[in-house]
Amino acid sequence: MDENALIKAAGANDLDAFNRLVLEYQARVYALAYRIMGDEQSASDATQEAFISAYKHIRRFRGGSFKSWLLRIVTNACYDELRRRKRRPASSLDELTEDWDGPEVSRATSMGEAAPSPDEMLERSEIQAAIKRCLDHLPAEYKLVAVLVDVQEHNYQDAADILDTPIGTIKSRLARARIQMRDCLQRYRELLPAAFRQGNEDE
Repeated sequence: MDENALIKAAGANDLDAFNRLVLEYQARVYALAYRIMGDEQSASDATQEAFISAYKHIRRFRGGSFKSWLLRIVTNACYDELRRRKRRPASSLDELTEDWDGPEVSRATSMGEAAPSPDEMLERSEIQAAIKRCLDHLPAEYKLVAVLVDVQEHNYQDAADILDTPIGTIKSRLARARIQMRDCLQRYRELLPAAFRQGNEDE
């Protein structure tokens, strides 16, 4: 059964069809929730809430990208939670650096290249921790755009569809997010690559 047929069946209260959609998209939905919320429990809660909401409202889906529709629901769930907290999301830096460093090590090993040294691993971990801290200090609406475009590599149109926001607003928020990230990262200048530091000194 193709995706459109599954969506139609789910709209007719076929739970098995909806569960097949969940299996198809749960990893992507969770990954986005985790990047926004910063910890496993909050990401799991947001993911569960998103799929419950999707099942309740699937009859409202009017075509287009089902993935974008789901990602919009989980993004809204995360944004609502951040607003309820009225504070920055918690950070899970060990999990973040494990997630980002692991593939590089395994890829290097599989290609016959030398794995990063302990010092290099520590440096990468510190850089990623600094980036995570700065990302978590962005206003929620800026962070959402930065995560979608700069972390998950969605294009402007996808981000606009997911956030249900005009492309011009996406670009404006991303520009502001990047400026704030750059300014924040100046506190960690000694961790940044030399080219990055030199580029800022020349500005």
